Amino acid sequence: MEFSIDRGEFTQALALTQGVVERRNTMPILANVLLEAGEDLSIAATDLEVHIKRRCGAKVAQAGSATVAARKFYELVRELRPGDVTIRLLENHFVEVVSGRSRVRLVGLPAEDFPSFPQGDSSTDTSFTINAETLSRMIDRTLFAVSTDDTRAHLGGVFLNGGEEMLRFVGTDGHRLALVNEPVAGAAAPEKGIILPRKGLAELRRLIDGRDGDASVSIGGNVVRVELADVALVMRLIDGEFPNYEQVIPGEVKFRVAVPKDDLLSALKRVSVVASDRSRGVRLAVASNQLTVSASSPDFGEASEELEVSYDGDEMTVGFNSKYLTDVLAVLPDDANVEIGLIDDVSPGVLCTEGDETYSYVVMPMRL
Repeated sequence: MEFSIDRGEFTQALALTQGVVERRNTMPILANVLLEAGEDLSIAATDLEVHIKRRCGAKVAQAGSATVAARKFYELVRELRPGDVTIRLLENHFVEVVSGRSRVRLVGLPAEDFPSFPQGDSSTDTSFTINAETLSRMIDRTLFAVSTDDTRAHLGGVFLNGGEEMLRFVGTDGHRLALVNEPVAGAAAPEKGIILPRKGLAELRRLIDGRDGDASVSIGGNVVRVELADVALVMRLIDGEFPNYEQVIPGEVKFRVAVPKDDLLSALKRVSVVASDRSRGVRLAVASNQLTVSASSPDFGEASEELEVSYDGDEMTVGFNSKYLTDVLAVLPDDANVEIGLIDDVSPGVLCTEGDETYSYVVMPMRL
């Protein structure tokens, strides 16, 4: 194997694999990246749960394949001078890197030991296309709410289901829930829904960042395959039963508070500085056209801030975890007006943006 490639393009391609590479080294080959040179160059990495492949334009002098330590290889290529880099496979699986006067030999492993790229079950494939920007937005608005508790595997991903010409993403950790519906022409999802893993979606978001066009999605067997331009990702689905999320969504709220998103986010950030590190609790007190955001703790003190809002209901005070509020506000448009739906001080609050019926966020209250 021997090929030459621009160092800048090569660095960008290798960077996309770094989040997938297995860190624990339970299998040494999983710490490596696979280089396959043919008509063009493909770069692949996997941890057996998420597989990534990127195609690059390269001048291939001799077809072949090799594997090399992903992190060291990336660090090396990143530090090379601008210009073309030549990569060739030597005896005993060594990989040589030549750039200008620099010449480095890295230890490799047999390419045939690298896990194959999953193809899924074509007999049960469900396929559709979705705009990359739409897919990015759906990931951004749900992934932050997914549980990071490894003992609750069924909450460790985003639930995907849908209806006619519509896709739905749902993420929850048991304390909050984010739900987004997007109209997608020709959309299709398994009737019972599937759970997309947190890591797979995070890597997918990185892959499609800044890319235009439509992504091709196919669901078959226990994997989902996504392709967009020169990149492809396969993730294994989480095997588990997603909770009945519809039960926690309030059917109707009694009071609605409308407030500019930027104003609320800024106030929460300032006031939550004095909140308890453990509970992060803040109080929202609403009265006629006024919202008071406050927090206090014995260790740090107290803070409050008043905001002008659109509200003409009864006076009410309810407590929330400030992080659960700032997380969702961070993924909403900067110029949006946020609408907070309340029932009482012990019922979930519902947050959405005015004029947007595709997204809703449910957060459980706190007693402060």
